[in-house]
Amino acid sequence: MRDLLLQCAGGLTIVVALVHGYLGEAKVFVRARIEPERLRTLIRLVWQASTVAWIGGGVLLIAVPGMGSELARHWIVGTMACVFGLSALANAWATRGRHFGWMMLSAVVMLAVAGY
Repeated sequence: MRDLLLQCAGGLTIVVALVHGYLGEAKVFVRARIEPERLRTLIRLVWQASTVAWIGGGVLLIAVPGMGSELARHWIVGTMACVFGLSALANAWATRGRHFGWMMLSAVVMLAVAGY
């Protein structure tokens, strides 16, 4: 059961990351006016770097049950819970709780901690 919870957390993480990347391109950067243009490109790449990093975290959460190491489980779950927890808090604070992202990231944290 613990392994299934971690794998669900990893799968949800990947879904959240893909939605984050898509919404950034389809909704945020279409409307954003950022000058000079090179800063627009930099901010877009930083946005998508977090998308890729979250996908990597999701892959680790899915893979950790197969590693056979309690130490790996400890460090991966602990690190990902901190990363996604901080992301959830930042999202909730920045959007004043009006964006569903913080709820999804909080669900990832809860699933991961429950699977620890």
